[in-house]
Amino acid sequence: MRKQIELALFPEECYDEDITLISFRKKSGIKEISAIHILRKSLDARKKPICYRILAEVFIGEPKPDNELTFDFKPAHHQKPVAIIGAGPAGLFAALKCLELGLKPIIFERGKNVRERRRDLAQITRFNSVNPESNYCFGEGGAGTYSDGKLYTRSTKRGDVQRILKLLVHHGAEPNILYEAHPHIGTNKLPHIITKIRETIEYFGGEVRFNSKLTNINFSNNAITSIQINGHEQYPFNEVILATGHSARDIFELLHHNSILIEAKPFALGVRIEHPQELIDSIQYKCKTRNHYLPPAAYSVVNQSLGHGVFSFCMCPGGIIAPAATAPGEIVVNGWSPSKRNNAFANSGLVVSINPEDWKLFADSGHLAALRFQQQVEQACFNSTNSLQAPAQRIGDFVAKKHSTTLPECSYLPGIQSHALDQLLPAFVANSLRHALQQFDKKLKGYITNEGVLVGTESRTSSPVRIPRDKITLEHIQIKGLYPCAEGAGYAGGIVSAAIDGENVVEQMAKNK
Repeated sequence: MRKQIELALFPEECYDEDITLISFRKKSGIKEISAIHILRKSLDARKKPICYRILAEVFIGEPKPDNELTFDFKPAHHQKPVAIIGAGPAGLFAALKCLELGLKPIIFERGKNVRERRRDLAQITRFNSVNPESNYCFGEGGAGTYSDGKLYTRSTKRGDVQRILKLLVHHGAEPNILYEAHPHIGTNKLPHIITKIRETIEYFGGEVRFNSKLTNINFSNNAITSIQINGHEQYPFNEVILATGHSARDIFELLHHNSILIEAKPFALGVRIEHPQELIDSIQYKCKTRNHYLPPAAYSVVNQSLGHGVFSFCMCPGGIIAPAATAPGEIVVNGWSPSKRNNAFANSGLVVSINPEDWKLFADSGHLAALRFQQQVEQACFNSTNSLQAPAQRIGDFVAKKHSTTLPECSYLPGIQSHALDQLLPAFVANSLRHALQQFDKKLKGYITNEGVLVGTESRTSSPVRIPRDKITLEHIQIKGLYPCAEGAGYAGGIVSAAIDGENVVEQMAKNK
């Protein structure tokens, strides 16, 4: 017999599978429980005692069945080819869906595979050198590969979130991502999983071509005819999935140059805020020292400040701030955590919504106006240090409008320099951040502290450009056979939602035939 049971368990009761089973028998009063299958698990730290809320299917008098994950990938060696531009989550999951539908995916990725890509990331921190084709955003797996592997999404209406998680487990992710409220893989584990996905694609006849940059799109009578790769290679395709990510600015420029419609869209921009993880633990768990059965604490904050939304983004407990620039002459910061989240610092994006009225000064750039706004701030931050060392200010000093004569230790490896962020950020961004920080400190006592630091600039939260597509066919509204997809086109935000959009595009493309 099977039944679903929801229980509250103490953290020490969830640390070991056997102990969890014993606790379920005791607290449910059903001694005959032979096994449990956890369906949902979330930490409840709103009041003491802190506990996990667990929904599980329990097995009474029968064994737990094997839960082997299988997918119907079909050999595609001689099937119709589909071009996919970009090997991020949207491109990779679009390719997997092609294999299920009897299509041959050919992925063109401007960057390198995950192993070779590591060397270019090392060059950024060691020599302040950014390879425009291989960095934290470009290369196999996209921006998510070396930016944490957070899998939490609110995009349940867009598609089957569990299917995406199961595909990740099928390729090596830990099964706990299937039931954790905020699933997380970790930057140390995600590259291996990405490699396994590529091996599946290639085993069934798909192709993944690295160092292959899209340099032109050719069309006739408003329909795709071919694509150009690396400036001289021509490939005939009448169906192209454009899954290039939110930082592929050259793609936006290419479309604009070819009079293929794009649109400026709202995005968000601000800073990375970093605290000692022990401080965040004490605030969230209301304790001096975190119980070792508890995970490093996270937080989420949002406020309407001076007419702009201000919110935390990509919060990384036990994390590291990373240099995420994609070209020389700009500073972009992001954050990531290893799977154990055991670094000494907690960091998060703290960003302000950027709306059409905010980029009016760049109106002459037309549909690229929001992009130009974004670039200007990134370049100002670079010019303040003339290197990849990032401008930074203690949190308390920023709120008090004081110069930071010294800076605390920071996880950002290229290093930080003291600068008044008011001089680098647009005035409304700095003022909105300052006002919001004071509101956040009321909720999270101690959030404003000179033990923590603000690092500029967090600017790639989402694409500043939308590539418009038909709501039914998902094709570009002008160009038949061109399928704008996921974050770079303005239709997703994060690994899971991008993967869902990649699958949705392939399914609709198959229906359009």
